[in-house]
Amino acid sequence: MWCVADPFANAPMRVCVFIFVVTAMGLALDRVVGIPGQVLLGGCCWVILGVVLRSATRVERMQTLVVIVVATCFEVIGSIIWGAYIYRHHNLPMFVPPGHGLVYLFGLRLTQTRWVTAHATLWVRCAFVGVVGWGILGVTLLPHTDVGGLIGVVVLGIFLLRGRNAGVYASVFAFVAFLELYGVSMGTWSWQAIIPGTGIANGNPPSGIAAGYVFFDIAAIALAPRLLTLLGRVRGGEDLVSAHHADVTDAATTTASVTSGQ
Repeated sequence: MWCVADPFANAPMRVCVFIFVVTAMGLALDRVVGIPGQVLLGGCCWVILGVVLRSATRVERMQTLVVIVVATCFEVIGSIIWGAYIYRHHNLPMFVPPGHGLVYLFGLRLTQTRWVTAHATLWVRCAFVGVVGWGILGVTLLPHTDVGGLIGVVVLGIFLLRGRNAGVYASVFAFVAFLELYGVSMGTWSWQAIIPGTGIANGNPPSGIAAGYVFFDIAAIALAPRLLTLLGRVRGGEDLVSAHHADVTDAATTTASVTSGQ
């Protein structure tokens, strides 16, 4: 049977570059299309997510699914119901749910790159400095006073200093910082100057918005093994979590041999 080799297998940096490029292109295209075009972009985003997930392990796929479900619920509440931020067409674009999956996979794969693996502590410290610096600028020099963002900065800073998966949080922050600044500048969405119903001034975008993504990641990391165990029982006792560990061992061995040869 004819089979196409997966270009993203054991190539975490290639995954990150690909997600970065398609995100930049997708948001640029969204600027010039109507709602039908957004639907098409959403379909393309789902296909792209499927391609990237091809080389993912079972747990990584389940983590991505959890992120999509949890994040989409927060999107409906935060944008459609609460109105803390508004998309260009006052809707929830179809590319947003799979986009959250791509954000998580970017953070996950970036932590697996050779440089970040070798400098994990430095990477987290750099992210912490970036988070705190942005938060300070938000209440001092930036044109929009960002008290709401500063609250998020405190939460994110704690997770970067004390969290079990600080490397993933740092990597997600790096991508979310680009995503928010770029998305707002392209007019894809905008944040309200005052968080509705609170009187709290907010940046556009808020400096600590990546804190929300941390909660998506926590949910994914905590729930994925449990959901796989439940799914295995439904399938008649199949141990999907143990199968995942075998996948990880094989992937780690292959990745190690690839990076050592670079």
